[in-house]
Amino acid sequence: MKRFFPALVGLSFALSAYAVEPTPPVGPTKNEVIGAIQGWSKKNDLKISLPVTRFVLENGLTVILVEDHAVPMVSYHTWYRVGSRDESPGVTGAAHMLEHMMFKGAKKYDGKSFDRIFHENGITNNAFTTNDYTGFYENLPSSKLELVMDMEVDRMSSLLLNPEDLKSEKEVVKEERRWRVDNNPMGLVRELMMGTVFKAHPYKWPVIGYMKDIEAYDVEKLRYFYNTYYVPNNAVLVLVGDFKTSKVKGLIEKYYGKLPSRPLPQKELAQEKAQTVQQNAILHKDVQNSSFVVAFRAPKQGDPDMYALDLAANILGNGTSSRLHRKLVYQKQIATSAYSFNYSMKDYGVLAAGVSLKPGQGTQEALDIVYNEIWKLRNSPVTPKELEKAKTQVMKDLVDSLKTMDGKARALAVNEIVNGTYETLFTDLEKYDAVTADDIKRVAEKYTQQTQRSIITLAPKAKKE
Repeated sequence: MKRFFPALVGLSFALSAYAVEPTPPVGPTKNEVIGAIQGWSKKNDLKISLPVTRFVLENGLTVILVEDHAVPMVSYHTWYRVGSRDESPGVTGAAHMLEHMMFKGAKKYDGKSFDRIFHENGITNNAFTTNDYTGFYENLPSSKLELVMDMEVDRMSSLLLNPEDLKSEKEVVKEERRWRVDNNPMGLVRELMMGTVFKAHPYKWPVIGYMKDIEAYDVEKLRYFYNTYYVPNNAVLVLVGDFKTSKVKGLIEKYYGKLPSRPLPQKELAQEKAQTVQQNAILHKDVQNSSFVVAFRAPKQGDPDMYALDLAANILGNGTSSRLHRKLVYQKQIATSAYSFNYSMKDYGVLAAGVSLKPGQGTQEALDIVYNEIWKLRNSPVTPKELEKAKTQVMKDLVDSLKTMDGKARALAVNEIVNGTYETLFTDLEKYDAVTADDIKRVAEKYTQQTQRSIITLAPKAKKE
């Protein structure tokens, strides 16, 4: 499942320039209304509603505003419709590298003053890159809104891209790749999984890029990427917080309205052929235990089948009471963890079940159990209790994600970019609630046949005699 900020059971599909420690969600009390979500306490007639104002400037910049005076703060998000799917062989990871360079200064605010001004004014900021989009955000006192607007316009219009800054930042990204992928078993499995499930589409290469491409970045390559995609008609600006909508509309026109739009490239992305035979991939590394993922190509975000697949993945492997955890970790005691997820992107998705085995344990027994549990999803309806629990967990996660200004801004931005309209956010709860046991059985039959699966295994290197 991928709805807002995409990080899934240790498989990070979003790359951030800086680390952020997430705040654990706090559950609602019995009769509490969560923000703008009505009907949660009774779990009927569920509806998400936010007072959204949306408009588009003449230069194509999409603006979404939600006025909220609960606290004197504003969450300020600038997202670009560009990610690793917009790259090509030889320049993989360019979107992520450019995200890093966006913090290195522009014409008016250089890199050192950029960070200093944020810190001096109580502004926190971060950024991330995914397969489908790149996002930058600040959480700021509402009195600093015009300052942030001036700084964001500066780096949208006149990024420096200094060669010396790029040289040093390449080393940062190379080290990030070592940490996230090369020296990270879960990162290795994730990268191999995407490269196995996808053979033609750009989703086959990693968001962070391959090391040889990172080493080969130069200013010219990144300048082309910046000039092509970091334009107002390729951006979505979302503000949620303490401001007057009429005043902010005027400020946005004042600061952003002068930026020129540019023609966007018409790119035909390679399409995946239907998978008709099982794919196998194995990687031997210096690890203590084996792990594997059973993966299937799934539909894109917003597809009607996504909702049933999200719930199927929840039932299969979300938490200690899930089917896989009970069988593999608790009953058989051959694994240290078992999980499942449905990760939905703009063009395709991935439904997967993964297992980390105890040291010395072979993979076949655990694989057979995973195959059997997926077979059960195809051939037997899930129980009413399982379905109700899955709906409660998935819907509550969605509700909890909207409890903050920042969470609301993320949700609006990702729906606007990936689904084409923020309004899809407002129908998600009812779509999850409408899923039946027969729907889960149907989508399992449609997407999880043996010929559709890919088996990705990470195993210890053979010991030398």
